[in-house]
Order: sequence, then structure tokens, then C-alpha cells
Amino acid sequence: MRYPHLPKLVRHACHLRFAAALLLLISWHTSALAQAPAGQKPDQAAIASAHYLATEVGHEILAAGGNAFDAAVAVSAALAVVEPASSGVGGGGFWLLHRASDDMQVFVDGRETAPAAATADMYLDAQGEVNRDLAVNGPLAAGIPGHIAGIAHIAENYGALPLARSLQPAIRLATQGFPVDEKYHTMMRYRADVIRRWPAATAALLVDGEVPEIGTLIRLPDLAATLQRVAADGPTAFYSGDFARQLVQGVRAAGGIWTLADLAAYRIKERAPISLQYQGYRIVTAPPPSSGGVALAEILNIIEPYNIADMERSRQVHLLVEAMRRAYRDRGIYLGDPDFVDMPIRQLTSRDYAAGLRASIRLDRATDSEALAGFADSPKGMDTTHFSVLDAAGNMVAATLTVNLPYGSAFMAPGTGFLLNNEMDDFSAKPGAPNAFGLLGYTANAIEPGKRMLSSMTPSFVFRSDRQAALGTPGGSRIITMVLLGILDMIAGNEPESWVSLPRFHHQYQPDVISIEPDAFSPELIEQLEAMGHSVEARDSTWGNMHGVLWKHDGNAVSAGSDPRWPSGRAVVR
Repeated sequence: MRYPHLPKLVRHACHLRFAAALLLLISWHTSALAQAPAGQKPDQAAIASAHYLATEVGHEILAAGGNAFDAAVAVSAALAVVEPASSGVGGGGFWLLHRASDDMQVFVDGRETAPAAATADMYLDAQGEVNRDLAVNGPLAAGIPGHIAGIAHIAENYGALPLARSLQPAIRLATQGFPVDEKYHTMMRYRADVIRRWPAATAALLVDGEVPEIGTLIRLPDLAATLQRVAADGPTAFYSGDFARQLVQGVRAAGGIWTLADLAAYRIKERAPISLQYQGYRIVTAPPPSSGGVALAEILNIIEPYNIADMERSRQVHLLVEAMRRAYRDRGIYLGDPDFVDMPIRQLTSRDYAAGLRASIRLDRATDSEALAGFADSPKGMDTTHFSVLDAAGNMVAATLTVNLPYGSAFMAPGTGFLLNNEMDDFSAKPGAPNAFGLLGYTANAIEPGKRMLSSMTPSFVFRSDRQAALGTPGGSRIITMVLLGILDMIAGNEPESWVSLPRFHHQYQPDVISIEPDAFSPELIEQLEAMGHSVEARDSTWGNMHGVLWKHDGNAVSAGSDPRWPSGRAVVR
């Protein structure tokens, strides 16, 4: 049986269907806020992604007659080639789609799933502690990938071009090669020792066993062949048949537990997005198995009565941190795969619930995270990619794709050309034990066969009658707070270049500390926050890689922004 907890699913089915129907009803009811003036089109397209070659590929497909959804397929495939540290055919992702003709919003869930042989304690050692190496390195750390199924689903159901046409640029890049950029080089230095454990990955991504220098040309002929199979025969060429057997044999020979049945059983899920209103804006964002939309709704509902923009800076940061703290607490308690877990989404995203949380916040004093109710057994004590697309018809895509940590599990099955993800670490391997990003998880996100692991990826749209935007970012547990800050900056009237460049700060309930980018806060601000009882920790490096697009209906102005933290990114309006 694929789902050993089927009786529980049957018991909850009515509740889940009602919740999905309710979310769709809310979406339709508020759709007037999302629509551009009748008949208006931007007449320009904008694409912002983490790699200049992927951005150009997206525009190439638009010029060939494709729409935003075809461009998203092409950009997804291109990033899988040129940015293997962050996404790939061996990973998964979320694609949030907006169709202008009927104001449709849909969330395409291509999240990885746990193989059928997975167990709740599969990463625990003899002492009952999590074996971090097994959880993040090698094929045992990999969930069944959804990337290929996701882009094929989008092409078939929403695109104007055949899947084969949209895959051609990525096949060309894998065949002809691409130059190593700063991100490839930097992230590979972090993961090279693990890459070297497996010959296929070493041969494909290193040069004579060493990290390639910036500018080195990398060719991936095996990946080109994999993509060509999919272009010729569709996603079944990946999930069944000779290629699937080759992939499974490689995984199992290296200690993994995948089966042909696991690959054949993978399915894309279409889900109703989370939709909320904040100060006259409509925000459409990621539902579970992403925690992003629920957490965003909680935070924005908590802070809505305050005029954040006019608050003194220390009070503003304090309030945002207190809201973050409470949202991340609830993330760990309640959220998981909606096909397995009955979640109180209506309650968590309601203004009444936010009012109760708000009442526990003192505006002059930090809350101790351990003082918040919820975890009876609470302990004491990067990588992903995003792109945003707007086409000349007003269609939009916000997509966040991942293999989890840089270069995923670092394992490549021989002859396939792509790395497998290590998304199994996004499950709760042990109640209360932090994952690689320090996030706590409990039974809602426990490992179960066929289950999708909880994510923080938060591709989002923001609408008002005079403008619409798409944005998102990688960054592990910090994704939600980065998107939050970007949305607030957009609402403050700023352009995408500002959203993507903002200094970033973050709080995730545990550890009980405000993390900040280098020089994000002045010494005076840090002193003021510490006087309120906060602990502030400046990190050694920046985080995230945000990309956003904006269409202002008044004046028909289109703009885009690509995060300056990584110079390989590119935002192009054309």
C-alpha cells in the first residue's frame, strides 16, 4: 500500500476538500483586487532569475511565441543545467501561476516525496540521535524528484509551445557548456569533499578532482541526453522505462532505497494558493506543503493594525521579529503535507487568531521564545533558486526550485548527468531535532512513505488595482522573512531593485536570536534591540538571492530586479 495511513486520510478527506474549496472561494471572491484594467496589457515582458543565461533563455522562448508559462519551463530547465548548486532535474519546486485572461491563480506543487521504504527513524543511530551525514549526503537523503513532472505539467496545461521546444535551450547549454561563475565556484568549495565520494558527480562537476576556476567551461552531455529523452517522449521517459531502471540501479548501488514503483507513482499536485488582504493589497502565495503562505499571513495579520512604515526603526524591527517568532512557532507545530496532515489553516490565517497573538506582544520588551505555549518537548538550547516572469499579456510566474543544500545530496547516478536532492532532511528526522537550517519539526512533518516534506519556499504575487508583482527567493528557513521584507518594501512604493537589495534580518523562534546580514543594523539599533531583551547576531555572510518583477498599470511601466548579492543573476525587461 502506497499510503500506510490511508484510514486517517479517509477520515480527514472531507475536511481537506472543504478547506481547498474554501480557499478557492476566497480566491474568486477577492479576484477584483487582482485584475488589471479590462483589456490592458503590459506590452513588455520581464524576467529576473539567478543566472543571466537562464534569463536569456526565457526571453528566447517568449520571442518564439511562448507565454510566461513556456518561459517558466525553459528557465527551470536552464537553471537545472547552469546552476546545479541550487536546483536541478534531481530536485523539485513550486510554480505559482497567474493567468491574466481569467485571473486564475494556481500553485503547481512539484515537491519531492519520500520513497515507499522510508521510515520515521531512518536517520537515527543506535543512540537515537540523528546521523547528519546520512540525512544530507548521498542517495539515502534524496526524495523522489518532481522537477521534470512539474515543467511537463505546466507545458501541457498552460503553455503555448510544446515541451520539446521549451527544453531545447537547456539541452543546448548542457551540450555546448557554460562557464563556471562565482556562485558555482563558491558553493562547490563548500561541498567538494562530499562530491568526491561519487565518481559520476566528480567527473561531471569537478576538473581533475578539483573545484573548477571561474570561467572554466562545464559540459554535461549525460544531462543533455536525459533532457533530450524527456523532450522526445515526455515525462514518462524519466519516471519509467529504461532510464528509470538505470537511475534506480545507480541509487540502490550507492545505498539508496528508491524503487521503480516510487518513480512511477510520482504525481504533480495542483493546489489553491493562500490568498490574503493586507492594507488594500491582495497577496497570493504558497500553501502547504510550503509553510511560507501561512507564516506570511500570520505575520501580516499581526502587524496590520500598525503603521509599520512610520514606526521608529527599533520599534519596527521589534514588532516584525515578535510576529516572526510566533509564526515560526506555529510552523513547527501544525504544518506538513496536506495529503497527510489535517491543519487548522483557517484559524492560523485568520485575523482573530492574529489578534490573540498580537495581544501577547509587548512593544517595549522581547518575548522569550520558550515562554510561548506550544512545544511540550521543545529542546533547550542553502540552497535553492527563484525566478519571476511577466509576459506581454500580463501572465506571471513566481517559481522557487530546490535541491536543498548546495549541490543537494552531492550524489549523481552514473549516466544521468544530474545530482539528487537531499530534501529528506526537510522532514523532522526526530521530534524537536533541528534540520540543516536549524528549523524544529514535530509529528506533522514526520517521515512517511509518499509524503511531501515541509518547505519554506514562498513564491508570491502582490496585487492592487494599479499594479501587480511577482517575487521570491532561496534561503532555507530565511525565505519567508525575506519575502515578507520584500513585500513590505513593495507596498511602501519601492521598485524591484529596492526589494531585492534590502539588508535582511530574521527570527525563526528557535534559536532565540535575531540574525542579521553583515552591517544590516547600526550599532545604535543593535543596542536599542538588546535593551528590549533581544539577542542580535550578525552573520559573516549575506543570504538569499531574490528576483522580482513589477507591472504598474498606470503608465504601463514594467520593471525587474535581480539580487546584487550574486552577480550572475540578471533582470531583463524587453
